[in-house]
Amino acid sequence: MKVFLIGANGQVGKYMVDFLKQSEKHDLTAMVRNQNQVEQLNSLGVKAVLADLEGSVEELGEAMKGSDAVIFSAGSGGKTGPDKTLLVDLDGAVKSMEAAEKVGVKRYIMVSAYKAYDRESWKDSPIKPYMVAKHYADRLLAASNLNYTIFGPGILLNEPGTGKIAVGEEIKKTSIPREDVARTVVEALDKENTYRKTLEIMSGDTPVVEALENV
Repeated sequence: MKVFLIGANGQVGKYMVDFLKQSEKHDLTAMVRNQNQVEQLNSLGVKAVLADLEGSVEELGEAMKGSDAVIFSAGSGGKTGPDKTLLVDLDGAVKSMEAAEKVGVKRYIMVSAYKAYDRESWKDSPIKPYMVAKHYADRLLAASNLNYTIFGPGILLNEPGTGKIAVGEEIKKTSIPREDVARTVVEALDKENTYRKTLEIMSGDTPVVEALENV
């Protein structure tokens, strides 16, 4: 599967790059925002392209043309304001969906946030603008023709992954290493039983592949 990764230079995205690079099933194209990142990825043997989520749908489509799947793991970052959250996490995400549909991509995986679909769960959140952006991006993805999976991870940790998770439509919020989020997303790419589902993921006791097979 030819995979187009948006957010390849992010904290979760870097793990995805490693897993996809090692995969015998997938061929990675990593989307990044500046030439230094392109050169860095190229030096690791990873194909990279320059594109910007604040650019046009046509430019994004041109960058992902020929791909079978898109992974959206980008984020405006905690140091930016609500304006960037709106431009990247909402409009950028939606433009990537529109681009995917225009160029014939069928598979799309969104790294979202825990219970982004449930307004009541984040009505008093300190990152409410981010949750609003995720809420509406996810809703538009669910209304698209794409074979989507939306993953809502718990509290993200920088510690090493365990390779074991809990995954499902209703899971109590705990935490999960970023490495395990990345592993789960990559493993889900060709799992048709995850299509058109919104799934929460936390650390758990079940190996990733087995956990995904049982959703």
